[in-house]
Amino acid sequence: MSKTHYLSTLVITVITSFFIYSCGGSTQQSTSDSTATSSTAGTTAETNDPKGTGKFTDVKLTHPLDQAMVSQGKAIYDVKCSACHKLTSEKLVGPGWKGVTDRRLPEWIMNFVTNTDVMLSKDTAAQAMVERCMVRMPNQHLSDDDARHILEYMRNNDGKN
Repeated sequence: MSKTHYLSTLVITVITSFFIYSCGGSTQQSTSDSTATSSTAGTTAETNDPKGTGKFTDVKLTHPLDQAMVSQGKAIYDVKCSACHKLTSEKLVGPGWKGVTDRRLPEWIMNFVTNTDVMLSKDTAAQAMVERCMVRMPNQHLSDDDARHILEYMRNNDGKN
């Protein structure tokens, strides 16, 4: 085997492994700004809590949408999310984002993007996504503010006001 062929095979293997490792739809919404209260990341048992597992238990949504948050959310999406998620319902690596704010509570979305590893190990809805996508979403290490901006961008993508 030539050195060039070996390097090509190695590069393809590394890239494929990255895509196989990466993944990211049920209920209603709350209502006015961001933030959350108390931590619920607890037991090792699986859960199907519609709010997910994490510190976000009461997300207040803005009405109308906060366009500054939407803009910041788009910037985060462009850098950290767009490689795996389309804004349509079409699956890329992970599921498309269209309609996600109709399928998931704001708390679940924010818990998932900030507490990815725990959600994937404990939350039955997150585990079902891994089965559908056949890849785990990597932890993007988003701050609480980043997560709130992403949520506002998702709401904008879904036509919420």
